Amino acid sequence: MTSEKQASSSSGLYARRIGEPTTNDEVNGFWLFGFGVLLGLAGVVLFFLTDAATTARGIGYALAALAPPFIMLGAVIRFPLRRAGTSIGYLGTAVSVVGVVWFVNIFPDGWFTASGDPVVIAVYGVGLGLIGLAGTIVPLMSDPVREDYERMKSEVAATSAERDETSAELEATREELAEAESELAATNEELAETESALDDARAETAGLRESKARFELFEDAGGKPRWRLRHRNGNVIATAGQGYSSRGKAQKGLHSVRRNALGAGILRIETPVAEAEAIADDDGPEPEDAADPDVAVPSEDEEIASAATFELFEDAGGEWRWRLRHDNGNIVADSGEGYASKSNGKRALGRIREHVAAADYLQVDPTAFEVFRDAAGEWRWRLIHENGNVIADSGEGYASRSKARQGLDSVRSNAADAALEAVGEDGTDTEGTPDATFELFEDAAEEYRWRLRHRNGNIIADSGEGYASESGARDAIERVREYGPAADVLEVGNAAFEIYEDAGGEWRWRLRHRNGNIVADSGQGYASRSNAVEGITSVKRNAPGAETEAEAGEAGEAGE
Repeated sequence: MTSEKQASSSSGLYARRIGEPTTNDEVNGFWLFGFGVLLGLAGVVLFFLTDAATTARGIGYALAALAPPFIMLGAVIRFPLRRAGTSIGYLGTAVSVVGVVWFVNIFPDGWFTASGDPVVIAVYGVGLGLIGLAGTIVPLMSDPVREDYERMKSEVAATSAERDETSAELEATREELAEAESELAATNEELAETESALDDARAETAGLRESKARFELFEDAGGKPRWRLRHRNGNVIATAGQGYSSRGKAQKGLHSVRRNALGAGILRIETPVAEAEAIADDDGPEPEDAADPDVAVPSEDEEIASAATFELFEDAGGEWRWRLRHDNGNIVADSGEGYASKSNGKRALGRIREHVAAADYLQVDPTAFEVFRDAAGEWRWRLIHENGNVIADSGEGYASRSKARQGLDSVRSNAADAALEAVGEDGTDTEGTPDATFELFEDAAEEYRWRLRHRNGNIIADSGEGYASESGARDAIERVREYGPAADVLEVGNAAFEIYEDAGGEWRWRLRHRNGNIVADSGQGYASRSNAVEGITSVKRNAPGAETEAEAGEAGEAGE
């Protein structure tokens, strides 16, 4: 007999009306007792509604005869019996039912009115006797020690499993703590190196907190790393002016500018226009601000007032959506998806107001790894292209961020040299490989997929989707080989903007939360990347202070 508490549909009503059951048998006994009472009442009613010596009258007798076994069984199994007592109780009920069925088959012609049928009565009586034996004699004669030992053994096994799970979680926490300690040690080294310039560092930090611009690292057309300082309105306000031989040297140049720019003096040099244009960066001069009022650049001390309004409305499908409409009538952002209720739509608006102003720009050039936490709380990674497509993903969740990074690093180190082999229908490899192998196979839907299997047997990456042809899957594998080893890992704060080119050649943006979910998108395409940046600027400027207007029913199409 089970001693653990179990929740089921049958015990829900029992728990609400009577009390929390300790076993399933307690709940079953209650319902069997009630069922027996109903059978007895049904038999009495049928007796009064039928004529004597008829089949219908016999059924009434049978229903009345079934009541005692079920009532007794319901009462007996609610006791804390041993497993043998419960089994004998069910057996006795089954024997009594056999006797009642036998009675129905021979009534009324084969039933003796005066004495009845001794065999049928004996079978019925044996069933009642077994039920009584289960409730009285068996508990007194059975030995509880063995069953208690088995129960304690199962409880110890469950406790050991929980302890192992806790140990695994503790180990993952220790690894994360070790990673954090190593990062802290590196930070302490940097603090020691800059201790002599502490006052300047504080001034720089204060300036960075108020900064409305962000440094970007990129490769120019010649393949050399460069940096540029881009204002949040999309304008480039400073560039490296020259290429660097490595990404590390470009970062050193960037940090040098950050350290020295705040206290630098001004030296006026008269430079001819032609010479100035000759030494300008490939990105060209700073672009002019658009004439549209929603992308105008405010001064540092100017109070920014929103020039847009959030509209919350219910679409034709009965789902709630939102859109951000500028005062000039243009839709500058929308939810991209519907919500089941109005309150969920309002909560989505709250997340936009919270994250949009501080969201970074993700630089995917041309690919990058994205580490995120899914809805189940597990860590995953995916390799995304600058056009927004997912090239590869982890295929499984990890218990910690560090485990996901380890899986990601394994793909980066093995993808380029991994062999390619077909996999049979039984899912077994045709031959082993030294480090890792791309397996190309056809799934049950007759689509081609790939997976990257390490030599230890673990699958460390997969295609995430099926391809219509084998050549399409092979092309996907080649893209992973080409982009995987050199792809950077995106570090996302609470949220970040992604700018990408869609299949139609238009530029779009979307706001991605750190858990990987898309919380807003542009809703429309732009003719150029700079126009998409201007759209983001308008959203960052207007969304935090925009008011909300709720509309009933489906709203019209967005204006241009």
